[in-house]
Amino acid sequence: HTFTTTGTEKRFIVTITPRPPTHHREQLLTMASSKGLKKVLLMGKSGSGKTSMRSIIFANFLAKPTMRLGPTLHVDHDNVKFLGNLVLNLWDCGGQDAFMEAFFNSERSQTFSGVHVLIYVFDVDSHEHKKDMDQFVSCLQSINELSPEARVFCLIHKMDLIKNEDDRNKLLEERTEELAKIANPRKLTVFRTSIWDETLYKAWSEIVYQLVPNVSLLQEKLAKLCKLCGADEVVLFEKATFLVISHAITSEHQDQHRFEKISNIIKHYKLTCGKTQARFRSMEVKNSTFAALVDVFTSNTYIMVVMTNPRIQCAAVRQNVQFARSYFEQIIKSKRM
Repeated sequence: HTFTTTGTEKRFIVTITPRPPTHHREQLLTMASSKGLKKVLLMGKSGSGKTSMRSIIFANFLAKPTMRLGPTLHVDHDNVKFLGNLVLNLWDCGGQDAFMEAFFNSERSQTFSGVHVLIYVFDVDSHEHKKDMDQFVSCLQSINELSPEARVFCLIHKMDLIKNEDDRNKLLEERTEELAKIANPRKLTVFRTSIWDETLYKAWSEIVYQLVPNVSLLQEKLAKLCKLCGADEVVLFEKATFLVISHAITSEHQDQHRFEKISNIIKHYKLTCGKTQARFRSMEVKNSTFAALVDVFTSNTYIMVVMTNPRIQCAAVRQNVQFARSYFEQIIKSKRM
C-alpha cells in the first residue's frame, strides 16, 4: 500500500508491503563459518544496562519495554548474522559478583579466549566506582593475556540521568582520561550512551563498523554512487539493526548525529509497521530544501540518498540504486568481506 500526506512544506511517500499472516520470531542463527564469526564480549556490573541495549539494537525492542527485562544469569549467547559472512557471536555476561568471579577464575580461558571485541559498560549511577574499575582491570588483564588483538570499547551508560549537557561532557572527559590511564599502553575507545537517545546507535555503529572487513572498499564504491546520483550524501544501513555501515558525502552537514537519529526514527517506524502486519520497504521525504530516499538495497542493507539539487528526480535516483544493487551484493558477499 502507498500512503501520501500532503502539507505546505513536506510530502511523505511511504511504501510498505504486507507481511505473511503468520509471523514467527527468527530462530537463533547458526554459525555461518568460523572465518566470519566474531566473538563479542559484553561485560559490566549487574544492572548497568547491557541486556537492555542488546535488546534494542539486535532484538527490535523499544526503550521503555526493556525496563521489564530481568538480569542476565551467567551468559546469554547469541549468534547474529550481520553482513554477508559476518556473524557476531555475542556473549552477554551477567554482572553479579558470583558470575564475575567465575569469569576471572574458573571460566577465564573459556570466556576471554578468541575475543574480537570487548564492550565494557559502566553505569553512571553506580555507587561502587572503585569496585567497577577493579573489575575492569581484571577484565583487561585477561583480554591482554588471552586475546591481545581484541579491540576494547567502554560505554559510559545511562547518561540521560545527568541532565546538564556540560556535566555530561565533563564526566565523559574524566572517565575517558581515567580509563586510558588504566588501559595504557592498550588503546581503547570510550562512548557516552543512553537507551533514550541516538548515542546508543552511534556507539554500536562505530563498534560494528570496525568489525566489517574491507569496509574501505564499500566506502570507495559508495562515494562513486553518490557522485553518479548527484547526491549530497549516501548512507548504508544494516537491514535488521539499522546501524550505519558506511557513508559517502559531497558536502558537509552540521548535525554530526544525523545518522543515528535516522536509525532511531526508522527503526521505530519499522516496529510500528510490524504492529499493522506490514513490512517497511521504502520511504521518500521531500520539502522545499531537500529530498531523501530510503530504500532496500542489498539483501542485508538499506540505502539512504539525500539530495538538495531540485533538478535531480527521485525516480532517476531509484533507477541508479536499482542498477547498483547486484554489484554491491557481490562486494558484501565476496570472500574479502
